Amino acid sequence: MNCRYCKTPLVHVFIDLNNSPASNSFLSKEQLNEPEIFYPLKVFICDKCFLVQVDEYKKSDAIFSSDYVYFSSFSTSWLAHAKEYTKKMTGRFKLNTESTVIEIASNDGYLLQYFKEQNIPVLGIEPTANTAEAAVKKGIETIVDFFGVKLAKELAAKKIKADLLLGNNVLAHVPDIVDFVGGMKILLIEGGVITMEFPHLMQLVDNNQFDTIYHEHFSYLSFHTVKQIFESQGLKMFDVEEIPTHGGSLRIYSTHQENNEHLVSGNVNMLLEKEYSKGMNALGYYNNFPQRALKVKLDITDFLIKQKKENVLTGQAGKKVAAYGAAAKGNTLLNYCGIKNDLIDFVVDANPNKQNKFLPASHIPVVNEDELKINKPDYVIILPWNLRKEITEQLSYIKEWGGKFVVVIPELEIF
Repeated sequence: MNCRYCKTPLVHVFIDLNNSPASNSFLSKEQLNEPEIFYPLKVFICDKCFLVQVDEYKKSDAIFSSDYVYFSSFSTSWLAHAKEYTKKMTGRFKLNTESTVIEIASNDGYLLQYFKEQNIPVLGIEPTANTAEAAVKKGIETIVDFFGVKLAKELAAKKIKADLLLGNNVLAHVPDIVDFVGGMKILLIEGGVITMEFPHLMQLVDNNQFDTIYHEHFSYLSFHTVKQIFESQGLKMFDVEEIPTHGGSLRIYSTHQENNEHLVSGNVNMLLEKEYSKGMNALGYYNNFPQRALKVKLDITDFLIKQKKENVLTGQAGKKVAAYGAAAKGNTLLNYCGIKNDLIDFVVDANPNKQNKFLPASHIPVVNEDELKINKPDYVIILPWNLRKEITEQLSYIKEWGGKFVVVIPELEIF
């Protein structure tokens, strides 16, 4: 495999999480008796540009298909984040009824709906037909397609270009990141602005977030590397923010290299210096990551086995363990740790598209929240730990029967 940006042969393994199904390949009851396809989940780091990446073991068009189960609007905190973003961008860049906002990977219209409320013209680009359909029902025009140079040229030929071109948590999801960024260059008007949000590789490493690695995420991004990729396509960074979403993300601001309207913020050099001071542009920074992931694996399996072992020894019904949030990161954790439905009884999720299905490989059933109140588990493992505050507030009632929460990342914690 060669680096998807600079084409350097990849020889350095960042972490090997073994083989697993694609994280969002949920199963119906009938499919439980059928074989599952497992793909390698081995992550490499380029020793030239320091892009951390997985190979396209499962093709992106198979992952982002018409039965895609992730709908952005089911997280209240994410909706609040999207609404705040639209207010900030409207004010900062003076967007109005004459502007055009285009979102790449617009999902179910979770964000564009807030621009639409301000009568700002919007267009969504989304490859998954079922989430795009949900956006259209909200009155948001959506093109069902993958984004890149080809689509950008087609839209530009129709005089469709963006004053604000945005993408939240999509930059890591594209197998050809150079073509993707090149397409943004084409689709942006002369004085336009690009913003992208993506999980920061620094947070992944420093906070042991190995569960955010899965087949949908082809790249794991530092600011240093993203800046190189954008500059190679004639785009420059003029600002960057560190934001708390998804365990610590970056929001980058970019424009055409020749556009001098936006002065380069001091944030750009400050973040580069922060990454360099940590050693992110040297292989040594990444060396002990597998050992830290292994410790989490041993701790959570020990905890779960202890609950079952006590039940077996006492002959009592004993401790019940459930999970909350059938998130992709949860599937990476469960499959890497070898956890099955004999150790976790069920997982609750608010998304009806996931309910009455089963997690890939572990075959843990996905149910609605009523099952928590009926079964009263002793422990609820929060799989999407980035939503810890939202979930603990929502499920605070488990304290009524002595229930406790468990988080696993960055380390096992029971509270």
